[in-house]
Amino acid sequence: MLGIYVHVPFCLRKCPYCSFYSLPYDEDTAEKYVQAICRNIAYYKDRGLRADTLYLGGGTPSVLTAEQLGRILNECRQVFLLDNAEITLEANPCTVDEHKMRELRDAGFNRISFGIQSVDNDRLRFLGRLHDSSTAVNAVLNAQKAGFENISGDIMLGAANEDINSLCSSLEAICSLPLKHVSAYMLKIEKGTPFYDDKYKNLIADDDLMSELYLTAVEMLEKKGFKQYEISNFAMDGYQSRHNNKYWQGEEYIGFGPSAHSFFNCVRYFCPPDLKDFIESDLQTCDMAEADPDKAEEYILLGLRLRKGISLDKVSELYSTEAAEKIRKLAEMYKRHGLVICDGNTVSLTAKGFLVSNSIISEFIGVCDEKR
Repeated sequence: MLGIYVHVPFCLRKCPYCSFYSLPYDEDTAEKYVQAICRNIAYYKDRGLRADTLYLGGGTPSVLTAEQLGRILNECRQVFLLDNAEITLEANPCTVDEHKMRELRDAGFNRISFGIQSVDNDRLRFLGRLHDSSTAVNAVLNAQKAGFENISGDIMLGAANEDINSLCSSLEAICSLPLKHVSAYMLKIEKGTPFYDDKYKNLIADDDLMSELYLTAVEMLEKKGFKQYEISNFAMDGYQSRHNNKYWQGEEYIGFGPSAHSFFNCVRYFCPPDLKDFIESDLQTCDMAEADPDKAEEYILLGLRLRKGISLDKVSELYSTEAAEKIRKLAEMYKRHGLVICDGNTVSLTAKGFLVSNSIISEFIGVCDEKR
């Protein structure tokens, strides 16, 4: 079953750590963008394609009006969506009030993901966020009042001299909110962003502290009932992100909007990050990123992002029995260091293992390639 992603490339103000494609919000341009999105979605009508997830990300999708967001959703409904679809909207707390939340719920959105980032006002200012702590809290409560049950919150770890005590205080406050899902991201300095500057780097946690913050967050969130199911994602039972799981499980999805990526008919492709071109073109430009990607390599690369891990039987099927046995031996070695769980036919990473996942995954793929 397909997933549908729509990239909304507008922000009221770009955060200094963000490397995603976005531009300042402009009312006229936004309306032209909505028309272009609907035009591109309509192109797929009568092709018999069905989707059970829709995710509007950005950027800040919630800067669009409820009517515009409803138009996009209705177009997706007519072309793709099943009745039981998970329909997610990313939102900045300062762009929604209770009335808009009710409009969005009435339009059919059933999951909302707030960019909370922190409940500490000093850290919010450091991160360039437009909201304060009380605005974030009220946004979540207003979503609940409007009828949203499936509410997610993003938090950022390691900003502005955060330590273990301040993190624990923030997590206590966040976990007291009616959230069903939390995404906890370690703040990374991306080249080309304002934070890629020495005056900011010293205010961001170093590797050792960041690791402590991450492990503390994992432990505390799990104690509060948020089970880790992916490196950065935690959910109450029954509330994992169905859409994002598609990415990690190698399922197909179609992306709309400038900079959106797709994986469809065994081809990975993307729409160039050019809003002007997107609006002016009858159909969005699609550049191929990779044709017929290596299924075996992707199974390990994506599967080990998930807490449930990978099956050695599947590795045998995709690579060879020898490759699976080599991974088993490596996994047993990493298990002694508390980085891997090797339970019969399944290999998965622990929270500590996620911190060095790139190295472990590279080594697993390397030994598999040797056995081809």
